[in-house]
Amino acid sequence: MYNAIFLGAPGAGKGTQAAVVAERMGFAHLATGDLFRKHIAAGDELGRRVKSYLDKGQLVPDEVTVAMVLGRMGQLADKGGVILDGFPRTLSQAEALDRALAATGGAVSRVVYLAVPEAELVKRLSDRWICRGCQAPYTAADKAASNACRRCGGELYQRTDDTPETVKKRLEVYFKETSPLVEYYRQAGILAEVDGTGDVSEVTGRIAAALS
Repeated sequence: MYNAIFLGAPGAGKGTQAAVVAERMGFAHLATGDLFRKHIAAGDELGRRVKSYLDKGQLVPDEVTVAMVLGRMGQLADKGGVILDGFPRTLSQAEALDRALAATGGAVSRVVYLAVPEAELVKRLSDRWICRGCQAPYTAADKAASNACRRCGGELYQRTDDTPETVKKRLEVYFKETSPLVEYYRQAGILAEVDGTGDVSEVTGRIAAALS
């Protein structure tokens, strides 16, 4: 199976691109945030474990997240490819994922890092509205046109941490945690750094070229 990972700072558009590219290439789009919510809603063992950590305000341990991701990947074997969105976030998670994949005879095939200048990220996030239902992103212009999500009809809202000052702090944390991760995959020879600026179709084309 072709296993791709999409990396990018908040506002880089990796969620949007992961969904678009997955559909275009016939791959499965696996967003760990969605996976968490699905297991919690199902009330299964993994879901209960995840919920117990989140309820305490704690990070979900790497081994729990990896088990959840691998379990879902195993169900998607007929897709031919999977795009991981939102995981791994740290070097320790990347190493845990590599060990788990190696144990099943698999490996990470390609890592796409969406590079966007910080000033552009701050602008995008400060202008971002989110659907309460499916978490689809929108702009202030979209919000002005309609308060309902085009995908599921949910209400659009703006996160309290999407202010310029808070965004800058979030980006500082992200780059501190992710820089070693980017270098890890660069050293492995599987990192493709893609320009994440421009319209969605332009970026999609660059990513598709990097994956092929």
